Amino acid sequence: MGSLMDDTRPIFMQIAERIENDIIEETLLEESQVPSTNQFAVFYQINPATAAKGVNLLVDQGILYKKRGIGMFVASGARTVLMEKRKEQFYEQYVVTMIREAEKLGITLDQLTKMIQRGDNRS
Repeated sequence: MGSLMDDTRPIFMQIAERIENDIIEETLLEESQVPSTNQFAVFYQINPATAAKGVNLLVDQGILYKKRGIGMFVASGARTVLMEKRKEQFYEQYVVTMIREAEKLGITLDQLTKMIQRGDNRS
């Protein structure tokens, strides 16, 4: 898990994103059990209702499902769904923004491609 740091977004959304990250990073595997809302509440020192709101957000999206009397589990295919969602968010937040800024600065597509390739060589 980890700490919740972002004061600009509601805590329940941060809980949902933390679970999403764990699924994407395969810390939580499909069909594996997710910590209970009480466990999240204790770990993050938040109200259990707030933790439940974050978990339920993912239930509504079909990422998690409830096994009655047992707990919450990661749905089959959840990682693929989340990867597609995150790729679209990445495109909207970073690629579109980068292209708009490049256009403002008069950077051509060829120049932009070279900049990206130059950044890729840093790893």
